[in-house]
Amino acid sequence: MSDITRVALDAMGGDNAPGEIIRGAVEAVKQRSDIKVLLTGQEALLKKTLSEYTYPREQIEIVNASEVIETADPPVMAIRRKKDSSIVVAMNLVKNGEADAFVSAGSSGAILVGGQVLVGRIKGVERPPLAPLIPTAKGVSLLIDCGANVDARPSHLVQFAKMGSIYMENIIGKKNPTVGIVNIGAEEEKGNALVKETFPLLKECKDINFVGSVEARDIPAGAVDVVVCEAFVGNVILKLYEGVGGTLISKVKQGMMGSLRSKIGALLVKPALKSTLKDFDASEYGGAPLLGLNGLVVKTHGSSKAKEVCTSIIQCVTFKEQQINEKIKAVLQVQEEKKEN
Repeated sequence: MSDITRVALDAMGGDNAPGEIIRGAVEAVKQRSDIKVLLTGQEALLKKTLSEYTYPREQIEIVNASEVIETADPPVMAIRRKKDSSIVVAMNLVKNGEADAFVSAGSSGAILVGGQVLVGRIKGVERPPLAPLIPTAKGVSLLIDCGANVDARPSHLVQFAKMGSIYMENIIGKKNPTVGIVNIGAEEEKGNALVKETFPLLKECKDINFVGSVEARDIPAGAVDVVVCEAFVGNVILKLYEGVGGTLISKVKQGMMGSLRSKIGALLVKPALKSTLKDFDASEYGGAPLLGLNGLVVKTHGSSKAKEVCTSIIQCVTFKEQQINEKIKAVLQVQEEKKEN
């Protein structure tokens, strides 16, 4: 295995492209010598933006892509018709083995479609889920799925739980991670039809540490390590999480500036507060991997700034080193063999 992790970075995707995307790439290669970034996008524009920075030249390469997939473009049609777009070109680099990972802040729909159509699913994976890390009182938990499969079936959620457990154990280092299914109560008989049907299937799984239902209010406390749900619920949880977090931080800052006394107090608590708030900064955790594909695909926030882009690039190194895809393949292979016997 090569010591260099090659990351195909969609330089044209996201609200702040290409400026913040390129700045994130520059920061990543300055921090790590074991990364090479392949920037896909309109060559002249990328060259002009890159010329503003000093960085190890051999670690960033531009791969020309003349088209851009916009957020409003229908995902399936965009992937089929815009074959020279920055997303399609970058994903093909992963598909052809010229890159180890793909990172983008661009169109979520196009990334989900492209991941399945171009990079391809691991044999046995029914639906690849998006799985971001979310901050909790105990560290982080994995929210799976947060946006890829809004019409999931029970068998999909079971696979999400298994893939999420592999991710948490190998990427985060959490041994025997606890798994919970999002529900409106702790009792097994509660929930909608999907949850009620999935719950007993998760109980029967011997290769995960399923502990039962988890209510939304208990997620920030770190009640479980792997939070399992279908994408509609997961996306609502994620967006509410981000919104409440941002509002609370804003209100705390506002309160500290309200009077002379509070300003003096703010100076005293600033170091401790800064450290605490950093734990709840989404940019610290990078993007959400689309698990279960033949290559690594990472989706970052559309509003990502350089810091989150940089973190997303660097997290690809750990993913490659821990061989997550190979471990998911191994688990699914064992399952298929059990079915055959």
